[in-house]
Amino acid sequence: MIDFTPSRGHTTLTTITASSLLTSAFNKLSVFRHHAASPSNRTLSSRITCETMSSSTGTAFPTLRSVTIPYADLKNKDADLSAKIEEGFGPNGLGILSISDVPGFSSLRQNLLHLSPRLANLPQKVKDELEDPHSRYNFGWSHGKEKLESGKPDLLKGSFYANPILDVPTSDMCLKQRYPSYCSSNIWPDSALPELEIGFFMASRIEYIAKYLLKYDAKIIGITLALHSVHLIALSSMHLLAGQTFKALGKLMHDVGLMVAYHCDQYVSKGMEVDQNESLKQILLQSRCHKGRLLYYFPALRSDCVPDSDSVSSWCGWHTDHGSLTGLTCAMFKRDGVEIPCPDSAAGLYIKTRTDQIVKVVFGESEIAYQIGETTEILSSGYLCATPHSVQAPKGEEASGVDRSTFALFMQPDWDERLNFPKDMHIHKDLVLANSCLTFGEYSEMLLDKYYHLKA
Repeated sequence: MIDFTPSRGHTTLTTITASSLLTSAFNKLSVFRHHAASPSNRTLSSRITCETMSSSTGTAFPTLRSVTIPYADLKNKDADLSAKIEEGFGPNGLGILSISDVPGFSSLRQNLLHLSPRLANLPQKVKDELEDPHSRYNFGWSHGKEKLESGKPDLLKGSFYANPILDVPTSDMCLKQRYPSYCSSNIWPDSALPELEIGFFMASRIEYIAKYLLKYDAKIIGITLALHSVHLIALSSMHLLAGQTFKALGKLMHDVGLMVAYHCDQYVSKGMEVDQNESLKQILLQSRCHKGRLLYYFPALRSDCVPDSDSVSSWCGWHTDHGSLTGLTCAMFKRDGVEIPCPDSAAGLYIKTRTDQIVKVVFGESEIAYQIGETTEILSSGYLCATPHSVQAPKGEEASGVDRSTFALFMQPDWDERLNFPKDMHIHKDLVLANSCLTFGEYSEMLLDKYYHLKA
């Protein structure tokens, strides 16, 4: 799910087109259930320079550049981006595209990801106070609660979850009990790392101290005025600091994601009727369920400390996002607190095509990538398609002692949004009956029950 910026490594460079790479696979692909009604039958364009990666097992995986849409085009509602949307998200796509030149994104990404190691290295007592078992650790801090593909606890990474749009999604206690992974309230490290949430917190504390001193001791008015000056400086600078936190980055990625959703609706509407009240954009606009995830991958003392390090899923196992749209930042790598390029060009995001081909996908450091989730595939009747993906850890001597930080925004429907599962559905057949109807809350709780093995 999370990507990186490729750098050095031993690779064999081959320039090919996506069409020539995937044509043989697509020729073998049976007609997708709704592809015949698709607005077009385009194949991927020749946009790609590939690096052929060889794993330790000798298997070569091509590297593809994500479909990219400039922000200026994205924000233009009159622009017809259907070809790009289909190329990235359609039945023959990889389920991912990226948005370039988003104003303010690069600095927001840099500043939030720099906080990730600080959060992960807070005292254990502080992190324990940030945990929320009732939400299945879907709010606050989580470490070792997920499982690797081997079934062992995932101690490789820690995560911090919060809703960047709403601190309190609902005050209804029944809903909090029914859907704790969505309806719970945010948990912030207010004292230990206040800038993670929003910079104005610090300014308000300075103001509080200044008012207290002014009220109780006129003899220290000079100190008070000094503090008040600091407060004024803080107020002017906190506008910048507030734009460097979890909420600000999440809100930006949310807003850009809504623009992506709008153009997805325009593409889908060419092949099927789309009720504007039930469009992807409208569903996401009114949702209270969006969730940000700040991830930190702990450094290994040796590259062989990572279980299954030869696997393309060594850092994050194969999975398909169950929400609507997932926004991703490029990862940040550090050694001893100093930012470095990724030490292994084979590391990063891998996607499995509908013909079970595995490809590595990259996008730019200054771009926001978006992946389609299962819920959007259901709601769009297969016009927009989700794909399984995984993350491979860096290997080799240069990967020793390297940590990794990244951020994802999961945009998803409200808990009471109804999902009609089609007759020919291929998603989670073991859990959901064809032609059935579930709310998004019911659907996601079933998946979480299965994932965490809490019930049955």
